[in-house]
Amino acid sequence: MKFGHFDDATREYVIETPRTPHPWINYLGAESFFSLISNTAGGYSFYKDARLRRLTRYRYNDVPLDGNGRYLYIQERELASGNKRGKPKGTVWNPGWKPTKTELDFYECRHGLGRTTIVGEKNGLRATVRYIVPLGMNAEVQELVLENTSRQEKAVCIHSFVEFCLWNALDDFTNFQRNLSTGQVEVEGSAIYHVTEYRERRNHYAFFWTDAEIAGFDTDRETFVGRDGDYAHPAVVETGVSWQSMADGWSPVASHRIEWDLAPGEKKRAVFVLGYIENPQDEKWEKPGVVNKKRAREMERYFARPEAFQEAWDALERFWDEKLSHFSVQTGDEKLDRMANIWNQYQCVVTYNMARSASYFESGIGRGIGFRDTCQDMLGFVHLMPEKARERLFDVASTQFPDGGAYHQFQPLTKRGNSDIGGNFNDDPLWLIMGVAGYIKETGDWAFLKESVPFDNNPADTASLYEHLKRSFHHVTNNLGPHGLPLIGRADWNDCLNLNCFSMDPNDSFQTCTNKDGKNAESILIGQMFLYVAPDYIEICRRMGDEAEAQWAQEAARAMEEALLRYGWDGQWFLRAYDDAGRKVGSAECEDGKIFIETQGFGAMALVGKERGYPVQALDSVAKHLDTPHGIVILDPPYKEYHIELGEVSSYPPGYKENGGIFCHNNPWVMIGEIRVGRPDRAFTYWKKIAPAYREDLSELHRMEPYVYSQMIAGKGSKRHGEAKNSWLTGTAAWNFVALSQWICGIRPAFDGLIIEPRLPSHVKHATIRRWFRGVEYHIEVENRNNQGTVQLQVEGASCTGTLVHGARRGVPVMVKVVVG
Repeated sequence: MKFGHFDDATREYVIETPRTPHPWINYLGAESFFSLISNTAGGYSFYKDARLRRLTRYRYNDVPLDGNGRYLYIQERELASGNKRGKPKGTVWNPGWKPTKTELDFYECRHGLGRTTIVGEKNGLRATVRYIVPLGMNAEVQELVLENTSRQEKAVCIHSFVEFCLWNALDDFTNFQRNLSTGQVEVEGSAIYHVTEYRERRNHYAFFWTDAEIAGFDTDRETFVGRDGDYAHPAVVETGVSWQSMADGWSPVASHRIEWDLAPGEKKRAVFVLGYIENPQDEKWEKPGVVNKKRAREMERYFARPEAFQEAWDALERFWDEKLSHFSVQTGDEKLDRMANIWNQYQCVVTYNMARSASYFESGIGRGIGFRDTCQDMLGFVHLMPEKARERLFDVASTQFPDGGAYHQFQPLTKRGNSDIGGNFNDDPLWLIMGVAGYIKETGDWAFLKESVPFDNNPADTASLYEHLKRSFHHVTNNLGPHGLPLIGRADWNDCLNLNCFSMDPNDSFQTCTNKDGKNAESILIGQMFLYVAPDYIEICRRMGDEAEAQWAQEAARAMEEALLRYGWDGQWFLRAYDDAGRKVGSAECEDGKIFIETQGFGAMALVGKERGYPVQALDSVAKHLDTPHGIVILDPPYKEYHIELGEVSSYPPGYKENGGIFCHNNPWVMIGEIRVGRPDRAFTYWKKIAPAYREDLSELHRMEPYVYSQMIAGKGSKRHGEAKNSWLTGTAAWNFVALSQWICGIRPAFDGLIIEPRLPSHVKHATIRRWFRGVEYHIEVENRNNQGTVQLQVEGASCTGTLVHGARRGVPVMVKVVVG
């Protein structure tokens, strides 16, 4: 069919109707089509003509939207006449509002721990949809209950819908010349199997199944959506039909059509399972050319039982009840208790599981799990699932290099280091010591240090985990700069402080571009971290019978503190770094970036220069220069222009991200520092400013989930001060939970027992804390008379010297009474 013509005079193809029948043009869209038939390079379209020359810049793709989800479309029909279905009538709607965005008569969304319930009501039909990922299953399961709340009989047509991915996320949205010819499905009853590329090198597939009797199905996206349709107005839904389409190339989807008649007050129910199956290589096929669906059928049979969904729902609830019983607190402050008992701990688990692999703000491509990130996530997670923490620490240590350095990131499935990013982030090794020490304090599992762990996942080069820690500690002292301070490498905790990058190419990745030899730029923060982990490392050495290493480490820590006191103090606060030219970063001498939060917080946590009063002075400087109504900014003043010698930190607009944003990740370092210098009320004030529960009344400004910490809140130098971004990111939840549970509530694991030293805010006069620790449940009653006063303990009615409660007999509860002040 001819749909246009070429104009020789203008060298343009003219489309004479917008209703383009060719699917490849419909897929690409008119603007992309124009660029294809003109000379295209890097997203620029050049129209060359003697009369007209112009350059047009357009997006590579559409505006990113929260689309292509799992949808249920509901539409009423005329009542049936005989065996014939009635015609569609009324509007199409979704219980979750999207994608049709039909105005609902009632809507409610409830997010719980690993589960969500959405209720939508329209024209006397009430749809309740519950979503879970069942324990031990690679599946998302939905339960739809549709109720006729009207007084009339109703005929209803329901279309389910999911769009399958093409397995490799990056390849999925770039390699169209291959991917649009690979789609394959198989259909058995109400199960639609996505078997694209299974015939080749894959041994995994996905499926979408329902226990409801179906009246039809579709598996081809173009058929489902229609030539001129979209997800808000898909053709099969608008017409109330299914075409039994079989995807063959193009884009595979899965849609069921369900036809129900509902009497007044009647309810009907359907379960939908979106599952993922992996088969052993020798069990790929049922018979030649037929995919082995045994494991999928087992899951289908399980959820075909009417009680199965509720069983899975209840099991998930019991799972979280047990995990959250490991730490709980009742203070009378509802928001404090809610964050401590539910949402902060839940986010610690989610960020441990997902890390940077996937979230609302991570695409799930390339980054994987951060070496530093997951060691920090462990600090807030280990009390919940210590066995998982042990496994992850083994994986982390396995990506370490023989010299003590490490891959900055590794892939969670392969456990291999990300060679695209590489290493040379010189703070990474110290986080391994912190993570392992936290695990041993929680569990008392000293045998873990004797485990044989490979370097760079090479089974021919292994050493004990203890040896890995030694190489981590020595990596710092083997990489010192001109002032005797640690060389920063590519960066330290602040990935955007790139003192060896020196890039003017906008296509450079700051994290992978290193144009200097890295022998000059030094990090004050790494030096402070070295002092912070040194006591734990020294104790580990002694417990391992390595007194010589313990004494060497003590001397190395002493030398590091001397260097920090001599070269790391700026008069009122700690410097941040020295750049490649030996100039100060984070100094009163600087025009911008005079003071950074990281070194004030970590310096106070490590009590660097305690005898000189440095921690108190540094924290007072934080209050004076960095504090805002919405949290503590990372630096001030923000950089107004790009500094090639500083890198990405100066590339953001003022007030955002590392250039003066409020990092909820390192605000807790200041909170912990305030507790350590004896100012618990100031610590709690800082905690409240960024805690999601206390930001609920600011929802129009905050603009993030009211139960999740964000990485960043826009700082005072921005135009959106108080607006949050990057929720569910690593480290933030863990450090806030450490600050709250271990320092404000004061319940800290130690190598020989549990430290109980509450520093609750003044308005909390009484608190009850439950803590499960090494097989023992501790019941702790706190009387908070003066939160800056002496802490006195009674354990089982007997007075206790100090604040360390030694290990008790497993299974026997321990009663502790605490008086503060």
